[in-house]
Amino acid sequence: MTAYDASAGAHKDHVPGPPPFDVTTAHPARVYDYLLGGKDNFAADRAAAQAIIDVSPVVFACVRANRQFLRRAVSYLAREAGIRQFLDIGTGLPTADNTHQVAQEIAPDSRVAYVDNDPIVLVHARALLNSSPEGACAYIDADLRDSGAVLGRAAETLDFTKPVAVMALCTMQYVPDADEPHAVIARFMAAVPSGSYLTMSDTTRDIDTEAMTTGAERYNAKLGSAVFTPRTGPEYARFFERLSLVEPGLVPMPQWHPGPGTDAAEVIPMYAAMAVKP
Repeated sequence: MTAYDASAGAHKDHVPGPPPFDVTTAHPARVYDYLLGGKDNFAADRAAAQAIIDVSPVVFACVRANRQFLRRAVSYLAREAGIRQFLDIGTGLPTADNTHQVAQEIAPDSRVAYVDNDPIVLVHARALLNSSPEGACAYIDADLRDSGAVLGRAAETLDFTKPVAVMALCTMQYVPDADEPHAVIARFMAAVPSGSYLTMSDTTRDIDTEAMTTGAERYNAKLGSAVFTPRTGPEYARFFERLSLVEPGLVPMPQWHPGPGTDAAEVIPMYAAMAVKP
């Protein structure tokens, strides 16, 4: 594809054989898998999940709501906004209704580049590459903070002269303030043209503050090198600076375009938002 200068470090997408990985340290993708009822997790991941469950059992509803939000958001982007390219950052382990499945159900020619850096996600990446014949899928094994490497690899699948939907669902909450998460997102949005979209969801400490604060402390004690950072509404709003929010704006997740089966009044400590680049 075209229009992103990726000469530094770009190479052909491939899925190598399973690398070794540490099962004694919890990883967010595997914790998320456990909370969704998946089987690709280990004792350390389950212990980390339990640290939050003990304080805030609503976490089960949170992960289910996030998957529902993904379907609503991708459906809106493909159907209402006419987007045909998706950069899904921090995709996690494959499950039902992955981004390319939702998008290609509406527009078979949709192209999706998935990004993650958990070795166990890499092992299962083939499940993310089952594209429709008209579209395309790629998996990029990279750290989202290395935006140059991510964009370089993504340019082999996506055309950066045309609008791209940047997706970061339950992802930036694992990028601590010291790593400048707002600057990370700004770099991705600087690389895409006018008419592109940013879609985000993350946990907040604005809702059920005491439980979320205590749960975050307990979770981080089990999480290893990753740092779980639930942020406030104003902190999340900064991700969307210089972008135009799609109605209803930055809202508690169930209130973002609720569809069948979504209880907009459900109290879930998560925000969701979508915005377009002018």
